[in-house]
Amino acid sequence: MAQLTVNEDGHIVITDQEQSLVYTGTTVSLSDGRIIRHESRGGEMTSVASASVGSVYVEISHLGHGPKGGELVLVATFTDGSTAVALGGLVVDEIPEVVEESWPAAVDLALGLITDATVDSGTKEEIEDFHQRLLAVLYG
Repeated sequence: MAQLTVNEDGHIVITDQEQSLVYTGTTVSLSDGRIIRHESRGGEMTSVASASVGSVYVEISHLGHGPKGGELVLVATFTDGSTAVALGGLVVDEIPEVVEESWPAAVDLALGLITDATVDSGTKEEIEDFHQRLLAVLYG
């Protein structure tokens, strides 16, 4: 049976049928040895990649650079139709004084993915508030 857990270090682990995936926000490592990173972090992915972890379908997207660049969003779809979403490094505790233009756009795109099962970034209302604070820094 497929299982999603969040480790103490904040990494998300999906396991199913002796296969696994570890998501760190900027890197996805699969038990078959594949590593997925955005090209800005030395990887080959430009916008979207997908993988299967047993019966779980996983889509990894780069919606735009966040505070450090190369942040990845993960959407895992389970056989019962439920999904889990992880926004990784797109949402941070402290917004810096300077915000890159692509960051609010990436968070705006991510808002459409958020469900009750968003596992690492807060509720949709909290992400909407975060998005507005990014826009306020960007546009003053």
